[in-house]
Amino acid sequence: MEDKYVVLKQYFGYSSFRTGQEELIDELVSGKDVVGIMPTGAGKSICYQIPALLFGGITIVVSPLISLMKDQVTALNQAGIRAAFLNSSLNERQYEKAIGLAKSGEYKIIYVAPERLLTPSFLEFARMADISLVSVDEAHCVSQWGQDFRPSYLKIPEFIRCLAKRPRIGAFTATATNQVKEDIIQLLQLKEPFCKVTGFDRKNLKFVVKEPKDRYSEVIRYIKEHQTESGIVYCLTRKNVEEVCERLVDDGVSATRYHAGLSDEERRKNQDDFIYDKKSVMVATNAFGMGIDKSNVRFVIHYNMPKNMESYYQEAGRAGRDGEPAECVLLYGKQDVVTNEFFISHGQENSELSEEEAKIVQERERERLKKMTFYCHTNECLRDYMLRYFGEYGSNYCGNCSNCLTKFREEDVTEIAKKILFCIGELGQRYGSVLVIDTLRGSENAKIKKLRLERYRSYGVLADEKIVKVRQVLNYLLLQNYLVQTNSEYAILKLTEKALQVTEGSSRVKMKFAVEREVKVAKREKKTLVSENPVLFERLRELRTDLARREGVPPYIIFGDKTLHDMCVKLPTDEYQMLDVIGVGEAKLMKYGRQFLSVIEEFVKSM
Repeated sequence: MEDKYVVLKQYFGYSSFRTGQEELIDELVSGKDVVGIMPTGAGKSICYQIPALLFGGITIVVSPLISLMKDQVTALNQAGIRAAFLNSSLNERQYEKAIGLAKSGEYKIIYVAPERLLTPSFLEFARMADISLVSVDEAHCVSQWGQDFRPSYLKIPEFIRCLAKRPRIGAFTATATNQVKEDIIQLLQLKEPFCKVTGFDRKNLKFVVKEPKDRYSEVIRYIKEHQTESGIVYCLTRKNVEEVCERLVDDGVSATRYHAGLSDEERRKNQDDFIYDKKSVMVATNAFGMGIDKSNVRFVIHYNMPKNMESYYQEAGRAGRDGEPAECVLLYGKQDVVTNEFFISHGQENSELSEEEAKIVQERERERLKKMTFYCHTNECLRDYMLRYFGEYGSNYCGNCSNCLTKFREEDVTEIAKKILFCIGELGQRYGSVLVIDTLRGSENAKIKKLRLERYRSYGVLADEKIVKVRQVLNYLLLQNYLVQTNSEYAILKLTEKALQVTEGSSRVKMKFAVEREVKVAKREKKTLVSENPVLFERLRELRTDLARREGVPPYIIFGDKTLHDMCVKLPTDEYQMLDVIGVGEAKLMKYGRQFLSVIEEFVKSM
């Protein structure tokens, strides 16, 4: 068996493993099942790709993501590793050809969609094949507690039982709470697995939450300030995508769009334009990005609040996959909660679910929506809030989020809190936050008059307070569990036992308020990739772009920005020195080394 370090350097161009990778690889090689929970960009794929190359047989990678399969198979083939994918993007003739080549031992790694596992043609191949490892990617999809539950994942154990011998099983995901992790172990029937959670914190990402009056103005201002960088703008609806993309293009931004309403051909073209750096900004719904391995995304802006923390963590995590500084900006508006609630109540995205399963998933989605909403309102460290959600604990100060970079003053809001809690009780705990706030502020709107809420003692008692402050205090009471919202369509406010401590006077409520409305965010340090030799970097980038267009692959598949940066630092003069550059393996050295060395040599002569 080859040495893991030799394989790592030969095929992937790295001399050392990242946190957690080596342990997971060693356990798989020793014959154990494993569970790897690692953040986006932490290198999960290496954990099963290296064992695949060390084992004698075939590795099956179960993945729900067509774009991920295509991306990873392209990268593997570029690195000199024989790989293929089997999914719905192949027509019948292509699929039969791929199965035929698989039977003849052409491939070392085969990516397959979970729906294909139990089809007669794939089972016929799998029963006869020497399968050493089954790796389950996006393993959270097996759990009803996960944000992307797919019943087809429950078929994986049945597929494994059909094989001539049980292979090792690896399960990998970026987003799993403890409950989801336990589900993964149980539902995939893993045998005493080695579990490795490397941590959810990605220190290179800066998290920002804003509640702007004009979201588009905020977006265009940000993009104009970062116009040389690549980024994604996520929107909740197709309509938002169309409007934002059109306005960006009108304002001179190189932008394209992606959502489920476009034709397959247009989606493919637009995605390629972004991946191949023909367009710098992608405006998209959450239909875009799963499995996209574009390494130089410097910012992700959420035009609307996503429906849960898992989705936000995954989507925001598409920034800074190369480990360089990147920003994740969430623009929040209270209408986002209503829109997400509508999607949860009226649209079941997964047609595979039974009625009972759909009901369970819906209830859990509402609970996750609450936690996501609280994230947008907390004045504590945003990173710490996110880590706590996934079961980790930080210092409550990261120095790299909008809350940690904002000055706050603490204020005793007990009297306002008492009036809010008393009002909710007086109204019989029958209404949501909008009607409660309207009652407290003495609104004369039609709904108040129709329900005759002006007859209550609470009517108008906070008329002198700004509506923004009343809403902030109410949100804080929800965040601190003085109140809960029901999971009904109208999100009715209910008092908890903790509320009695305030109304009876045994507890005070203190909260933080920003000293200034506009967050003073320290400018992102330009830990730029081109600081050593910007002229050389641009020449290497031009060569990479030419090669990528010629070969029909994304530029980062040739070499990532980090690799070009390392070339600028080390200035290799021969193939031996080029192998010392991060991300240059033997296959890529043979394929591209001489061309990049020529550009470097020419640059050095001109210095």
